[in-house]
Amino acid sequence: MNRTLRRSRTLFPELATLELCAGAGGQALGFEQAGVEHVGLVEKDEHACSTLRLNRPEWNVIKEDINEFDGTPFKGVDMISAGLPCPPFSVAGKQLGKNDERNLFPPTIRLVDQVRPKALMIENVRGILDPVFLEYRDYIRKELRKLDYESDWRLMHASDFGVPQLRPRAVLVAVAKQYSDRFTWPEKFSTTPQTVGQVLYDLMSANGWKGALAWRERANEIAPTIVGGSLKHGGPDLGPTRAKQAWAALGVDGKGIVAEAPAAQFVGMPRLTVRMVARLQGFPDEWMFVGRKTQAYRQVGNAFPPPFARAFAEQFKSCLSTSRRLVRAVG
Repeated sequence: MNRTLRRSRTLFPELATLELCAGAGGQALGFEQAGVEHVGLVEKDEHACSTLRLNRPEWNVIKEDINEFDGTPFKGVDMISAGLPCPPFSVAGKQLGKNDERNLFPPTIRLVDQVRPKALMIENVRGILDPVFLEYRDYIRKELRKLDYESDWRLMHASDFGVPQLRPRAVLVAVAKQYSDRFTWPEKFSTTPQTVGQVLYDLMSANGWKGALAWRERANEIAPTIVGGSLKHGGPDLGPTRAKQAWAALGVDGKGIVAEAPAAQFVGMPRLTVRMVARLQGFPDEWMFVGRKTQAYRQVGNAFPPPFARAFAEQFKSCLSTSRRLVRAVG
């Protein structure tokens, strides 16, 4: 008997999600921090699966393409959460949308039909909210409505939830009609996130760099959006020309990622390490990434920041825990 079936036949936890395209675990970690458990994390990238298993050996990590994944063993789980590939809807990916082979909305809707969760959450690049995709967003909404879900899109910003980075994300939330009036979107934090200099000073000065203090004062804004690139394109650097210019304004050389912080006598603009980028994404320092520099950086850059995900998970927990209490009361 395979692991998927064995795990799914046990009683589902108090509140649980099936995560699709789990990546390196940013969204999963945020959900965990909010007290939401995972019945399965589906991911096809070998390095990301190894990262998940290294950090959480107890998680049910399923290495599989969601185009081929059968969700029926998980029927009845509370949620499906997903960070679907962004290239089909990003400018860098040429915005091919539904015609892009990497578009995973159709198999996700298929899995919603199989699993019938109480709620669905999908995060994606802001480009999917562009007018060119209005018709496709309407198609997704109509398909979910056929399955008795009410859905809505919103543009949200990671920096509103404590993440020290300009990271706008499009978020789709769909809730089964009988629970939809109980869901409320997360509200912005009342505090502003720290600057790049404040967040990374200890890491940047770890090797005794004499210029670290001056650098901290220069890096006095939050970070530009961190990008991880696709499997076909994008290496360990901090993005296209405009992004590199924004990093340079903060005193960071965005042309590459390095293995260590600058040495004591280093002169010039330092480059970031994978650990530094992970901290800017909201990962705790103990979260490790499997693979060489390019694979590790891609996992970090493509992640959904854990604090951002946690804010949503807490809203779902409130909404769906209420629904469970009502079911018990009726029963």
